[in-house]
Amino acid sequence: MQGMFKVGDMAVYPAQGVAEILGIESKSIAGNEEIFYVLRVLNTERRIMIPLNKVADVGLRPIIDDDQVEEVYGVLRQRDVELDNQTWNRRYRKYVEKIRTGSVIDVAEVLRDLYLLKLDKTLSFGERKMLDTARGLLVKELSIAQAIDEESISTELEEMFAGPEPAPDGAEG
Repeated sequence: MQGMFKVGDMAVYPAQGVAEILGIESKSIAGNEEIFYVLRVLNTERRIMIPLNKVADVGLRPIIDDDQVEEVYGVLRQRDVELDNQTWNRRYRKYVEKIRTGSVIDVAEVLRDLYLLKLDKTLSFGERKMLDTARGLLVKELSIAQAIDEESISTELEEMFAGPEPAPDGAEG
């Protein structure tokens, strides 16, 4: 049985982040032979085994390509979005669901919405953690997708949401 990933490939495991395919193993479970991907989640070093026949169910997917990178940046640059005025815990639940989808676009929307909300009001503890989670997931994947260090991606995101800055003045006074 041939899977879509090879040993050494990078993949995204929803809500966990980027993982490396360490191996493909066969195990006998309850008398049935199952083939598993063995993953190592990069940020946490956690090891996860996913049966090949469950890859679609758990949402394991390849790292985004250049077109999707541009789409992510497009989502992050949007400012004319309607922010959710529900209570923080309802917003939080909605954001958790979006992150669990594994969609890089959903994660980008969560990050953008929380950054924009943060400009308007103080985020709850849960929302701050969610902002950190979404940022961490995006930074890691964008870094690998573009072969750029994570620090540069983090700086780029911070600048993107820092708000308007005064235009540089070339004249010295």
